[in-house]
Amino acid sequence: MNKSAKQSKRKKKIQVSILLSMLLSIMAAVALNNLLIYFVFRVGTGMGWLGKLLPYFITPLFLTVFLLTFLTLTRRIVKDLMTLERGLQTITEGDLSHRVPVNRQDELGRVAFNINQMTERLQRQIVKEREAEQSKMEWITGISHDLRTPLTSIIGYIELLRANSFQDQEEYNRFVQNTYNKAAHLKKLLDDLFEYTRLSSSDTRLDINQIDLNQLLKQLLFEFEPIAYENELHINKELGSLPVFAALDSDKIARAIDNLLMNALKYSFRPGAIQIRLSTDHRQVTIEVENRGIPLTKEQEDKLFERFYKVDHSRSSEGIQTGSGLGLSIARNIAGLHGGSLTLHHADGLFTFALKLPLETGGSDQ
Repeated sequence: MNKSAKQSKRKKKIQVSILLSMLLSIMAAVALNNLLIYFVFRVGTGMGWLGKLLPYFITPLFLTVFLLTFLTLTRRIVKDLMTLERGLQTITEGDLSHRVPVNRQDELGRVAFNINQMTERLQRQIVKEREAEQSKMEWITGISHDLRTPLTSIIGYIELLRANSFQDQEEYNRFVQNTYNKAAHLKKLLDDLFEYTRLSSSDTRLDINQIDLNQLLKQLLFEFEPIAYENELHINKELGSLPVFAALDSDKIARAIDNLLMNALKYSFRPGAIQIRLSTDHRQVTIEVENRGIPLTKEQEDKLFERFYKVDHSRSSEGIQTGSGLGLSIARNIAGLHGGSLTLHHADGLFTFALKLPLETGGSDQ
């Protein structure tokens, strides 16, 4: 109601301005005509010919004075309209950095403001589309690089085996084992890529069931601890003894937790420790994975959840296969599908990933 009243008031401003200009122009024309009539009949005595010609040019004079006065009084409106037209022409020619310089408090000012707002939104949209295109190209480059590296190694080992370029059975076995390891790594990369694209699809469906998160986490840690100990990492657990039931897709949640554990394994100081905490309140359950590693810059931290983003390889531990850069993206997508979230708190090399999941609902099933 108030907004409508304000708009109505704004509309009246330029109408009032034009109406006042018209009234002033009429008054000026009438005043000049009256002055001329007074001059002819009062001062111009003896100039009868002037009185005879007066009816023929008094009306054109009136119109001329009216138009000149009206155009003079409305020249700013006309000037601003021309500025608006030129600005629109410049914008339509592709210069989205141009802004219409019309400083008015009436409809023309509002139109100029809206044009500038529209241009800014369009400019931001174009920038966003360019960034999306750049991200797409980087994505394709990341896929190509990550798949080509193990594939090249596999082809190299197979060529050595085909050419019998091994000295003894031990070297033969080593070539076969390395080929198998690279093939398994390639399969893992393809699985990550398939999982990421599937989770990013709009028709992703969850197999929701009531599961005990405490028991699931204990099972995952039971399988993870031997790998951690091999890499000089100790597991500290704060899980509690009570079951924590929630409606979730157990396979996907297990995948998300496993990705967080493997991320901590790759980037922890050695020897060191990984902290695992499970806590609940009346609304949600929180699983925290905490480790110490080389601190990240703010830019690295902001990009950590982006697809195919991997920090400097110097942070990777020797003996652990380099991942696809999709692990954290997959974990965050899984959390989002369940109506939860995955966040990172990072300070002075202490990384705390918090996976939060709702207790009452199973998130999205689409």
